[in-house]
Amino acid sequence: MATKPPLRRTARSLPIALLRARERVMGPIREILNESGISEQKFRVIRVLDESGPMEQTALAQATCLLLPSLTRMLRAMEQEGLLTRASDPKDGRKSIVTVTDKGCQILQDHAEDAAALFADFENRFGKARMEELLDMLEDLVALDMQKKS
Repeated sequence: MATKPPLRRTARSLPIALLRARERVMGPIREILNESGISEQKFRVIRVLDESGPMEQTALAQATCLLLPSLTRMLRAMEQEGLLTRASDPKDGRKSIVTVTDKGCQILQDHAEDAAALFADFENRFGKARMEELLDMLEDLVALDMQKKS
């Protein structure tokens, strides 16, 4: 019977370390968002649309790191809440273009000061250069081709 390679200790496991880091960052953000009763996923959708402009749903799902079926359900609710609109793509009627509304943008504005203060606190504690290096490293990690080599 072949021996299996040992698993890394969870304290040094990349997936677990990333989850811990995410929770450290998202905890205070969730507290800020709770004031307006918006979820972090909805906030992400609004931020991406505000930054990028109207987007097709599949591209929006990818940009927000949400599964398309989950995003589709969320968009219905967000449309009913007046946070965004959806319209058929004039070039391809099978596709839907999503646009943030003024009400959605107002949520960003309502939280902009708190979010900026929170990020400044992270930078002060972690260091501006280290924060930029971390973000660069994470972008590099995302860009890796992780297809199994045969």
